[in-house]
Amino acid sequence: MLLAVDLGNTSIKSGLFRGPALSARTRLPSQRQLTAAQLRAHWLEWLATEAVSASEVAAAICCSVVPELTPIVAAAARETLGAELLLVDPELDVGVTIAGPDPRELGADRLVNAAAAWSLLQARALPPGEGLPGQLVVDLGTATKLDVVSPRGEFLGGVIAPGLETSLAGLVARAARLRAVPLQAPRRVLGQSTLGCVQSGVMHGHASLIDGLITRLRRELSFECELIATGGYAPLIAPHTESLRRIEPDLTLIGLAAIHARTSAARG
Repeated sequence: MLLAVDLGNTSIKSGLFRGPALSARTRLPSQRQLTAAQLRAHWLEWLATEAVSASEVAAAICCSVVPELTPIVAAAARETLGAELLLVDPELDVGVTIAGPDPRELGADRLVNAAAAWSLLQARALPPGEGLPGQLVVDLGTATKLDVVSPRGEFLGGVIAPGLETSLAGLVARAARLRAVPLQAPRRVLGQSTLGCVQSGVMHGHASLIDGLITRLRRELSFECELIATGGYAPLIAPHTESLRRIEPDLTLIGLAAIHARTSAARG
């Protein structure tokens, strides 16, 4: 079995794979004071609920955008599983080539999502004679990220914007008369109370931001793209967009498993 870890700014998402299938998942807040012992205890409790012994988990892989917590995850994996953590970086062969972006500035989560989208596409049975489309991944988390993979499996770059909750927190922090509001979309765009106006601006505004960026990206690309949404806010925002219909909530974990399988095969 494989432990895949998506270390993000908001949460640490862990998935347990039996072969290519994701069999269980868990989540823990990305608290900067987290210790390896605390993460190990969380994993052991989770594995126990799944009736899995730590000794049955043979390997671990991680993508991280929180450098200060990366050693904590590595230590927890070593102490829990007795396995060294495979850390995704631009030098690792993930199945897509980087064509354009500076690899040193590329977040590991974006690279893994691109690899996951490409891997899922290649696993599909396409009609004879039909060429591969490009992939456009929309990750709705702490930041909203749109990333493009060409029909040749090239990571071309993308767009990063403030995420849904990040935008709302910034608005509330700078407006004395506003308070935090529930993240839910009103039925009408036209708000008639301060609460309704803020909810409309945040929810419908973010949906329009995504639709607008997708439209602009498609104008610049010379190929058709399939759209895949992922991230914690995808189920909340996607229904209010005109573009996003396919949601893969475990895309990053799926990508990590695909990269690990590729790396293992290369090692023989």
